[in-house]
Amino acid sequence: MRLLKLMLAALVLAVMTTGCAVNRATATVDPSARVDSLKTLHVKHFEKDERGTDKLIADNLRARGYKVRMDNDPVAPVDAVVTYVDKWFWDITMYMLELTVQIRDPKTDYPLATGNSFHTSLTRKAPPEMVDEVVGNIMKEGKSK
Repeated sequence: MRLLKLMLAALVLAVMTTGCAVNRATATVDPSARVDSLKTLHVKHFEKDERGTDKLIADNLRARGYKVRMDNDPVAPVDAVVTYVDKWFWDITMYMLELTVQIRDPKTDYPLATGNSFHTSLTRKAPPEMVDEVVGNIMKEGKSK
């Protein structure tokens, strides 16, 4: 009986803690897209972003060698538009729960590539790390084959 109670307690503990340790990092690139040939990107500010995620994305892309324009830059031709949605969650402190980044055709708004990172509290990453994970996965998937 004691062994049964111990096993049941261990099972309950395992079920309760595994729900908090979820993470996901994905990227998909349209087969016709040539992400590695892009040179100039425009990072479009997400209207609900109050934490500067657009600047983190722009800085990450610049570090990878791209020329990056932002919403306050003069309008000029670009190879693609980068859009994003960041979701934040409270768990003792605010943290970025999920980040989705899309690279879009500037003429048609068609999504050429999409990357997503989702980390719950136990696997949380700092916002620059989330950006790096998403952008890195998109670029890795977008390399010419």
